[in-house]
Amino acid sequence: MIQRDSSGKLRIVLILQARMGSTRLPGKSMMDLAGVPLVGRIIERVKRCKLPDEIVLATTRQPEDDVLERLARSYEVAVFRGSENDLVDRYYQAAKAFHADVVVRLPADNPVPEPGEIDRIVLYHLRGESDFSSNLAEVLGNGYPDGIGAEVFNFNALEEVWRTCSDPQKREHPHLNFFDYRLQRAADPGKYRVGTVPCPREYRRPDLVLDVNTREQYDFMAKLYQHLYPRNPQFHVTDIIEWYDHVYLTGRAESST
Repeated sequence: MIQRDSSGKLRIVLILQARMGSTRLPGKSMMDLAGVPLVGRIIERVKRCKLPDEIVLATTRQPEDDVLERLARSYEVAVFRGSENDLVDRYYQAAKAFHADVVVRLPADNPVPEPGEIDRIVLYHLRGESDFSSNLAEVLGNGYPDGIGAEVFNFNALEEVWRTCSDPQKREHPHLNFFDYRLQRAADPGKYRVGTVPCPREYRRPDLVLDVNTREQYDFMAKLYQHLYPRNPQFHVTDIIEWYDHVYLTGRAESST
């Protein structure tokens, strides 16, 4: 349950996790997207969200991640440095340091977060009907593309997971304490309620994956940014779908003939 302070105001902190030592695609956080590092593009977009009170880049204490701290500070975004592989601890300590009542979680492998959809899931969460709210990807048939939303949970729930979870996999992947995207089921429905919002019809595309975890996915995202960003730096997910269906797929089909 959401706990409000005496003024009734909740402090909402968006925490973006990033590190240079990605196992699948090392260094991806600083890879170029239309002239700016990938993490910089994410920060540009989430700074247009209306509801978070603060944005924090949460990275590791490894020297190789100094570059991420410098990048975040150049965007006037706060930085927290913590555990490399214990993401539960990194999120908990960052949330605690920045006095979060509500945590908005965003991985740095989603280069096209949609500000309006992040605000939408935060508003839903604030109604108090769930302990873990997500439109980061498809959740229980919501129809979302993978990679335009976020996860939202209360600090109290995060603190409880931090105290009680001993499973290394769940410490590394915080969402597994609440919801398994692969299996599409709540981790412990008797303990944590999982909720979502339906994706608007005009971009209800659960087939569309907008993550960057592999070289192929990065190449795809680089083409997306190269085409859309010069035309409109604040391009919307509907622009992505239009490009994907009528430019990218057409070009791929032509190149294979």
